[in-house]
Amino acid sequence: MFDAFTKVVSQADARGAYVTNDQIGALNQLVSDGNKRIDVVNRITSNASTIVADAARSLFADQPQLIAPGGNAYTSRRMAACLRDMEIILRYVTYAIFTGDGSVMDDRCLNGLRETYVALGVPGASVAQGVSKMKQAAIAIANDRGGITQGDCSSLMSELSGYFDRAAAAVG
Repeated sequence: MFDAFTKVVSQADARGAYVTNDQIGALNQLVSDGNKRIDVVNRITSNASTIVADAARSLFADQPQLIAPGGNAYTSRRMAACLRDMEIILRYVTYAIFTGDGSVMDDRCLNGLRETYVALGVPGASVAQGVSKMKQAAIAIANDRGGITQGDCSSLMSELSGYFDRAAAAVG
């Protein structure tokens, strides 16, 4: 995993070229949005257990067969594994938003996850719906304007949404 600056330099070096003005502009925007990124990460991290628990409650209300006898989240051991996986995905989303680079999600969290779920008989569509529910809650918390760095956060919220979508697509 490279930070955004190292990634740009590595790509330029591989091409035998200088860093372009567009790349410098993108890195400059990343730096100027730094405090907003930190605010978003702090908000999500501070509310992670609530985000995961509320998303799971909502998912199980929509799909009660998951927690019924024989369901994939039936028994406390399976339920704990489900909540653990949701928490891990949420944690990696915070890493991606913090660095401005979603590759950390692929490298450390998402690669092979669908195959693991298929092998275990876990319904990927249900996991994807749980991720989407976390997305809704996280964006609502992160987009709250109180007590954070002021400014337009629409592109940052779009980026955050994209990381959740990427995770949902990887497991769905």
